[in-house]
Amino acid sequence: MQGVVAVELAPGNAVRATVRFPKLSALPAIIARLRRVFDLAADPRAIAAHLAQDPALAPLVEARPGLRVPGAWDGFELAIRAVLGQQITVVAAAKLAGRLVAAHGEPFKEPDGELTHIFPRPAALASADLASLGMPKSRATALSAVAAAVLADPHLFDRTGGLEDAVERLRAIRGVGEWTAQYIALRQLREPDAFPAADLGLMRAIARHDGRAHSSTELLDRAKGWRPWRAYAAQHLWASA
Repeated sequence: MQGVVAVELAPGNAVRATVRFPKLSALPAIIARLRRVFDLAADPRAIAAHLAQDPALAPLVEARPGLRVPGAWDGFELAIRAVLGQQITVVAAAKLAGRLVAAHGEPFKEPDGELTHIFPRPAALASADLASLGMPKSRATALSAVAAAVLADPHLFDRTGGLEDAVERLRAIRGVGEWTAQYIALRQLREPDAFPAADLGLMRAIARHDGRAHSSTELLDRAKGWRPWRAYAAQHLWASA
């Protein structure tokens, strides 16, 4: 079945969701997923109180009270987009994703504005020639490996045994490294302590606040005091850029 969910800002500290889906019984599941995407189960006050103990994070927390970690609607799509974005700009990754969807996505029966296709399903990408879309062969191979892994384990992107277990499972996929695994754990698995320490944006942000550059290893050490809320610290650092 196909449907559309649109979310916009509403008055006050709220968002307004409009759901168009042919099966009414799916509404509770859609609402639950929306709550996960917008991290509505978080306790921003407790998280802020902990992170504000770090002098570098305190002004960031004060500037954006209630900041949450945005999630993803679909774990497979997030993983594919994360692999597409490795070592290229956000703009270039978005263009590649557009080509991927146009070539292998399922067309909407009733297009909604610019929304014309559903993101490709794992079966469509597992055996496709993705290098023809204009990416290195190694990246195309990684995308196919992610698709094959989801076909082998449909629950791959379900939260199960904690952060370390999740990262280990994801890193077992060919082409998925530490950064990608941590990023998926942060946005899809909702692991509050996930932390992609090798992210250039994070390293640049903390360098501005600390007055010196950090390697990924040094940043991991620097982030020990942020546990168990490193994902939220990362979001504050990204937002500060």
